[in-house]
Amino acid sequence: MTKLKYIKSENLEDIARGAAFLGAGGGGYPLIGRLLAKQAIEEFGPPKVIQVDDLDDDANIFSSAMLGAPSIMLEKAAGGDDIAYAVEILEKRLGCRADAILPMEMGGINSMVPIVAAARLGLPIIDADGMGRAFPELDMVTFTIGGISATPMALTNEHLDSIIIETKTSKKAEQFARVVTTEMGAASCISCYPMKGRQVKEYAVKETLSLAMGIGQSIQQGREGMNPVDSLLAYLRSTPYYNQCKVLFDGKVTDLKREISHGWSVGHCFLEAIEGDQPHMEIMFQNEYLVARQDGKIRAIVPDLICTVDRETGEPIPAEQIRYGQRIKVIGTSAAPIMRSPEALKIFGPRLFGIDADFTPIEELD
Repeated sequence: MTKLKYIKSENLEDIARGAAFLGAGGGGYPLIGRLLAKQAIEEFGPPKVIQVDDLDDDANIFSSAMLGAPSIMLEKAAGGDDIAYAVEILEKRLGCRADAILPMEMGGINSMVPIVAAARLGLPIIDADGMGRAFPELDMVTFTIGGISATPMALTNEHLDSIIIETKTSKKAEQFARVVTTEMGAASCISCYPMKGRQVKEYAVKETLSLAMGIGQSIQQGREGMNPVDSLLAYLRSTPYYNQCKVLFDGKVTDLKREISHGWSVGHCFLEAIEGDQPHMEIMFQNEYLVARQDGKIRAIVPDLICTVDRETGEPIPAEQIRYGQRIKVIGTSAAPIMRSPEALKIFGPRLFGIDADFTPIEELD
């Protein structure tokens, strides 16, 4: 794996594509984030990338992300100054300057937003995040395992209205932020989980920006060889987290039920096989894909990743971009080990999403 040293404009397409895959259906539409990041890099210069182990233990680390329904973000994107402003508001509240920006998650737009913040503020970005994938709720991160508070949390909108949220629990912060974001037009820019370098070293999922770039590159290289999905799977098997991977289903979308509920895009996607007499597949999602079932049998379940890609090009397809008649391959992969721990499953295991099933690793499922 090649580790990033700087994020340059020419890296953005691969990172965005790879992060869209790791978003497991969520994290926002990658094109919007890529355009924002490209503009920021061209105007302010490429941000330096810092590895977790190189952080000073006492460094002040701030996160950067967008919050809201992915379908809303397609219509109401950030402008860039609002992304940086959220960090600046949190700096003012805490009375200290950020030393580096940490992505909250890997997902199309939410892998790009921290790059925008880092470039505009002249700060380095950390090659890590809080889950190695995307999840719908703010408290569903590895930082919660370590008891790190999501607050103080700063939220801004495109008009640079802002608010600081302070709560006793990260779960309550998620609930308050969701209400505020709804009032801001169902999408907001946030900075939260302020922490020290030593906490990042203990609880972050490392090297995920570099892994996202490798995933994006593997898809592009596979296209040149006319087999992007095989190229993608070969790369995933070489990684430390996503090495348990397989194609769960090869089919077309026959039905889709999707609605916006409490600031999330929720619903079910139904697939039938293109070849052979296989049982249909159903995928449940809440921004991200949560569980894939075939003939009622679970094939993959959170926190492991369920991802959809175009069956010919390997291009990741976010849940809000799934359409009737699309021909896709459903890929399941293992999550980072910390995401599968008993402590993690208390925060983002299947039952936390209302799924009446316990987590079973993908390598143990047929």
